[in-house]
Amino acid sequence: MSEETAILDVQGVSLQFGGVRALSDVTFSVAKGELFAIIGPNGAGKTSMMNCISGRYTPTEGRVIFKGREVTGLKPNQRADLGIGRTFQNLALFGHMSVLDNIMVGRHHLLKNGFLRGALYWGLAQREELAHRRDVEDIIDFLEITHIRKAMAGTLPYGLRKRVELARAIALNPDLILLDEPMAGMNLEEKEDMARFIIDLNEEWGISVIMIEHDMGVVMDISHRVAVLDFGQKIAEGLPDEIMNNPRVKTAYLGEDDGGLVFTDDDEEVA
Repeated sequence: MSEETAILDVQGVSLQFGGVRALSDVTFSVAKGELFAIIGPNGAGKTSMMNCISGRYTPTEGRVIFKGREVTGLKPNQRADLGIGRTFQNLALFGHMSVLDNIMVGRHHLLKNGFLRGALYWGLAQREELAHRRDVEDIIDFLEITHIRKAMAGTLPYGLRKRVELARAIALNPDLILLDEPMAGMNLEEKEDMARFIIDLNEEWGISVIMIEHDMGVVMDISHRVAVLDFGQKIAEGLPDEIMNNPRVKTAYLGEDDGGLVFTDDDEEVA
């Protein structure tokens, strides 16, 4: 894949914590407009890889290239400014704040008018605030959470809180969004809704997606390509059908049950 078509290039990334090697020489590229999944069993290094892309971890070796620019040494907020959004395996919402205010937090880095300029030119700041609120309302409508927009985030059922966290990540106005187990803990109906939102986010909003997800039915149905990690190493990459039929993937990473492939453990990354 050329740099012109790739929105993200991960080049030989390794990550070590003391004597524990969480990632070892992992390389892959994600194309603009692609929905790319990273899968693997317990402790495979998936979340560690997400953290290297988002800036929470700095790789011990290797490089992360985003939109043709090396971002390996940049902090998470700097990468957000460049267009990388993120959701987390464990919810990171402000429970005491409303849904609307939680989503508005995602717009904070886009505000151009500081306090002084806002005080001197209150009209500009006010118009900017209104424009951001309109964008946030569009996100709320898209994710069908209008009915809870004023509710405190901490009072919501788990599935709705996951949807609010996705809304906050979208509010960053990202070119690439990292989804760490977006459907974990959801029932079937909630998973179907979330899968629909992710597809629309990718196809209609034009946002590239990297997703970690244990539900193999979802992964194989909605992903364009899939990479498989185990013990921090990439052992396969390709189209969903290729991954499903890869003998090494079947035997090393996925349990087999009536011919179907399912994960048997929840993901807990080395940190």
